[in-house]
Amino acid sequence: MGSLRNRGCNNVVKSRPLETAGRSVNLLKLKISRYECSFPILRDNMIRERIQAAQVEAMKARDVQKTATIRLMMAAIKNRDIEARTGKAPADDDTLVVEVLQKMVKQRRESIEMFTQGGRQELADNEAAEVAVIETFLPQQLSEAETLALIEGIKTEVGAASVKDMGKVMALLKERHASALDMSKASGLVKAALS
Repeated sequence: MGSLRNRGCNNVVKSRPLETAGRSVNLLKLKISRYECSFPILRDNMIRERIQAAQVEAMKARDVQKTATIRLMMAAIKNRDIEARTGKAPADDDTLVVEVLQKMVKQRRESIEMFTQGGRQELADNEAAEVAVIETFLPQQLSEAETLALIEGIKTEVGAASVKDMGKVMALLKERHASALDMSKASGLVKAALS
C-alpha cells in the first residue's frame, strides 16, 4: 500500500512562483471562484466586506451569539444574491445588502413583540441581541426631525396636497433615502404630513 502511494506521487508538478513585473505569482495557489462574475467589482469598505471581517473577529473572540447572527446575515445575503441572478438586481451591492439587513431587523422586531406578548422574555432578549448586531452594519438612520424635513421637501417638489398623493411621495422617498430610513415609520409620517 505504501509503495503505491509513493509511486503515484512521482509525477506531481512542484509549485514554482512565476516572476511577472517584479511580483511573484504562484500559479498552483491561485483561487478563482466560480461565482466571481456574479458580484460587482469590490470597492473599499463595502458592507459585505465589513460583515465578513466581523465574522472572523467574532470567531476569534469566540463570541457565539455574534458569530451565529453574522452567519444568518451572510446566509440571507447569499439567498438574495441567488434571487438577484434571475431577477433585477440593484446597481449597487450595498443597496442589496442594506435591503436584506433591514428586512432581517424588521422580522426580529416583530418577533420581539410577539415573544413579549407570549411571555417568552428569553427569546425576546435573544432576538434583541441579534437586532443589535445587525444594526451595527446598517447606515446611520435619519432622525424623525430629519425625516419630516425630507418629507416636506419632497411634498413641495411633487406638489402633494392630500393622502391621494402619498404614493408619489413614498416612491421618491424610497428611491432617494431607502437605506437611511425605516420605511414603515416613514409611511406613517408621510400620511400624517398629508392629512
